[in-house]
Amino acid sequence: MGSFDSTHFISLLVPILPLIGFFGYFLYGDKFSESKIGAIATGWVLASFGLSILLFSQVATNGAIHVNYFDWIQAGSIKIPFAFQIDQLSTIMMLLVTGVGGLIHIYSIGYMHGDSGFSRFFAYLNLFIFFMLLLVMANNYVLMFAGWEGVGLC
Repeated sequence: MGSFDSTHFISLLVPILPLIGFFGYFLYGDKFSESKIGAIATGWVLASFGLSILLFSQVATNGAIHVNYFDWIQAGSIKIPFAFQIDQLSTIMMLLVTGVGGLIHIYSIGYMHGDSGFSRFFAYLNLFIFFMLLLVMANNYVLMFAGWEGVGLC
């Protein structure tokens, strides 16, 4: 137990929060007003930004963190884990993605006002943030490629 377990949980929450926003707005976005959609979608990204600040401070004091969740692909002797490498570069990129992404969310609330696809736009914007975080946090090329392709898909 201790900070190592909380680091696992926090590093998983950073990309998961925007993904929750995607599923929430993709499935139930039409039931909310524009102001609620914009505020909550931005809140998911800014919460990831706050957790990224926390991880940045942990890396600054304790050094790089390798978080292995499970073996994603296993074929014979080849094992490709679903794992994150949280180091100085990845935390800077996490701060950049979530910080600028949060600002884009704030700007988009006014820009998309009155558009019929308002909730769908914020759902896909949160999905984009998820895949971008997956890209910068991945510790192997296969997971990084999945993030890269997801960004391209969005």
